[in-house]
Amino acid sequence: MAGNTVELVGNLTRDPELRFTPSGAPVANFGLAVNRRWQNRQTNEWEEQTSFFDIVAWRDLAENISESLTRGMRVMVVGRLEQRSWETQEGEKRSKVEVVADEVGPSLRWATAAVSRNERGDGSGGYGAPAAPQQQSSTPAYDDSEEPF
Repeated sequence: MAGNTVELVGNLTRDPELRFTPSGAPVANFGLAVNRRWQNRQTNEWEEQTSFFDIVAWRDLAENISESLTRGMRVMVVGRLEQRSWETQEGEKRSKVEVVADEVGPSLRWATAAVSRNERGDGSGGYGAPAAPQQQSSTPAYDDSEEPF
């Protein structure tokens, strides 16, 4: 991917919140804390810095996140930075930079995970193909044309 790609590994700061747009598209939001630790060469002391990110996910990814993840879990997020702006009821202009997730998965460095493929209610397996029997897979099958934008 060229341009605006972000890869983060961190811990969820809150449970994902699943909402729906007026047109019915699912959207999930959660916070991610990313820690960086290093040894100060002058004092030989360990120092740490934490950065906080707001993550947004759309459609099937949003639903899977809300069903699978909870506060404290360590995850990997691949996505892009997006800035959005709005005006408050008091007329103040605000803006925010968020990570719009393309992929989210558990970090398996200190944990294990059981992965199962979702079957959607339309009988298509959720991805435009006939429903397949449930099997464990680490690679989701999806169509790039399913982007929310």
